[in-house]
Amino acid sequence: MPADDLSLLERAAREAGEIALRYWRRDPQVWDKADGAGPVTEADLAVNAHLEQMLRAARPDYGWLSEESPDDPARLAAGHCFVIDPIDGTRAFIDGQAGFSVSLAIARGHEIVAAVVHLPAQDLTYTAAKDGPARMNGAVIAPSDHGYEGATVLSGKPAFDPVHWRGSAPPLQRAFRPSLAWRLCLVAEGRFDATLSVRPAWEWDIAAGSLIAARAGCLVTDLAGRALRFNTASALSDGLIVAPPALHGRIIAAMTPHPAGPAAAT
Repeated sequence: MPADDLSLLERAAREAGEIALRYWRRDPQVWDKADGAGPVTEADLAVNAHLEQMLRAARPDYGWLSEESPDDPARLAAGHCFVIDPIDGTRAFIDGQAGFSVSLAIARGHEIVAAVVHLPAQDLTYTAAKDGPARMNGAVIAPSDHGYEGATVLSGKPAFDPVHWRGSAPPLQRAFRPSLAWRLCLVAEGRFDATLSVRPAWEWDIAAGSLIAARAGCLVTDLAGRALRFNTASALSDGLIVAPPALHGRIIAAMTPHPAGPAAAT
């Protein structure tokens, strides 16, 4: 990875954030994606176009995987690949909430090596590189040391359905934030204790946040406890558990065993 890849992502995220804010709370055009894939706005598309032009011009040999771009299978053969969510938390963006983010990452092989999650409406920027600390606005961050009882878990309501847990409901407190990338960062900085998704997670939602959480000191796995892989053919992970190691172990032990199917296709 070129030494300045992280700096490139930071510059790109800030420029993307400025574009997003031009549309935020200004009634942007909204369309529904096919197959119930959720809404997309003119801001998503404008941010994506800017990022693709800027980043691919800077690294023409890198692959490209973005929520708002047609998938190009050529990325699977690239040594490095951008993994991009132009606006994560589009519904929050449409509603005028500040909890949306720009999520940018670079994969080398199947591993994330540089990551930025930027929340332009809150002036928050989380960063990490493979061999460095996780930071928020330049300050090193670390997760909480909360025990299992009463831990606050960022998740959607389906994660607390009793079907996913052994016996009674877990002694955990559920909270929610609209951007999945931001949820991982909030755990990385210790404002919440864990994040959990029982649904398949798109790579562009979790790539950047997964490295930030891992470099802060969290364990980041799928529901079967396997390390995540990126730039895969499916671009999906089999759910998500992110927490400091001891709490991660307690959560996965309390959950209904998840069938460890084949790893994501390469």
